[in-house]
Amino acid sequence: MGRFFAGVAACFLMMTGAFLLWQGRAAEPKAAVDAPSPDTAVPVSPLLASAPLLRAPEASPKSREQRRFSRADKNRDGRIEAEEIFAPRRKAFAKLDKNGNGTLSFDEWAVKTLDKFNGADGDHSGWLTAAEYATTAPPPPKRRNTCACG
Repeated sequence: MGRFFAGVAACFLMMTGAFLLWQGRAAEPKAAVDAPSPDTAVPVSPLLASAPLLRAPEASPKSREQRRFSRADKNRDGRIEAEEIFAPRRKAFAKLDKNGNGTLSFDEWAVKTLDKFNGADGDHSGWLTAAEYATTAPPPPKRRNTCACG
């Protein structure tokens, strides 16, 4: 049995060698043509012949921390004040603090949580399916259009 497998392996190696020799004798590859420079453009129509070449605007390189700082600096004065940091948190807290006493009790928190659960439990089964649970996720943040195109 070992000789049989050795014979099969030898045949496979011989066929592979013959294939590689045959491929090596293929026609010489054609010389690659140089790509045109990006400054040269071939107009598609006579209307585009007179149009200037459009270039993408250069992005100013900002580090991750600079972008994070810019998001926190709401009034764009180059400084982050305490009110700029705490205002979103105060708004979220005020939504939970129903009686407006400045403290959040367990009852206030539990009512909000139960309302959220009951609103998501569409079939009123007492448990959430994966699709129902997905509806409890917070909405994605709104993206402002930062395009300078107007």
